[in-house]
Amino acid sequence: MMTLNQNNKNGRVHGKVALVTGGAKGIGAASVRVLAAEGAQVLISDLDVETGQALAAEIGLAAAFFRHDVSSEDGWRQVIDHVRERYGRLDILVNNAGILIAGSIEETSLQAWQKVMRVNADSVFLGCREGIALMKDSGGSIINLSSVAALAGRDDYLAYSASKGAVAALSRSVAALCRRRKYRIRCNTLHPDGVLTDMTRGSLPTGVDPDRMTIDSDPMNRMCRPEDVAASVLFLASDEARAINGVELRIDSGQMVMSI
Repeated sequence: MMTLNQNNKNGRVHGKVALVTGGAKGIGAASVRVLAAEGAQVLISDLDVETGQALAAEIGLAAAFFRHDVSSEDGWRQVIDHVRERYGRLDILVNNAGILIAGSIEETSLQAWQKVMRVNADSVFLGCREGIALMKDSGGSIINLSSVAALAGRDDYLAYSASKGAVAALSRSVAALCRRRKYRIRCNTLHPDGVLTDMTRGSLPTGVDPDRMTIDSDPMNRMCRPEDVAASVLFLASDEARAINGVELRIDSGQMVMSI
């Protein structure tokens, strides 16, 4: 069993073990960096081996990489077994992996619908189920990445919106069960509304400058950066949030409260 990260003994998650899915890029990578910087030992889960290994090498002893297909039941059993064997415990689970496929109800194929559901929703179901089995004796924090699209209608991203709605509903059920069974496991969801990642850059119209769409450029803009979401991941992962369970935290720059 590996010795836990001894860096930053005053860190907000010092001595904790974290698993971050989709951890090689975007929100996942930003979360990996901040959790490691604040004292956690972090396992990066992703299908992108080259980028994931490079991130682990960049961080050093506080991080490791594991190739992981989040849509696979066997894949989840393998990664949780790896966490158990390598670290002996799991304190923080960040279900971040996801994909984005455009299409309305009239345009979305069953194949596309099922693909998005497998990656975005099935993976969170499997992660919570397998993660709880390892976490329930010592407790911990599960943080599931949903979206504002789960709370408001998006006609152009039907499958994505539905998958993120499933994540939110599932997370409420997990939070309720863990409380009822006194597992000391908290489960919360984060609901960003446009984050400047490679995935969202690819969905923008040709000729649009993504950097001009962020809140750095104009506070009326909706798009933030991965680090803004990672800051909320760190908070929910830390003992500072020990009384927060079943919450849906919007990271939308106030978009949902605007009436006009």
